[in-house]
Amino acid sequence: MSFQQKPTLPSPIAPQQVAFDRRELSVIMALYGRMVAAGEWRDYGISCLRDLAVFSVYKRTAEHPLYRIEKRPKLRHRQGMYSVVSMDGQILKRGHELKTVLRVLERQLIRAVK
Repeated sequence: MSFQQKPTLPSPIAPQQVAFDRRELSVIMALYGRMVAAGEWRDYGISCLRDLAVFSVYKRTAEHPLYRIEKRPKLRHRQGMYSVVSMDGQILKRGHELKTVLRVLERQLIRAVK
């Protein structure tokens, strides 16, 4: 006797993967453009996984990311779903609003211009 499992349909509540929406990408890309113009950043990568979405920023290609901008929807009711993580894994800023969290990186832009 063989056991056949019913195919599971994707739940409308739980997405298959987490991704940045257009508004979030617009905010991130605005900062990215300013940092590229200042010569601080050179490349980026986007990963959309089951539990989180990651926007990785690189100084040079083929090295470890300088920063990761992460979106973890499961943490939205706790400390906030957005975070900026440094190369060594330290969380620099976490919060509920993306623009507020990205201010930690904008401060570095001000230092780079001086």
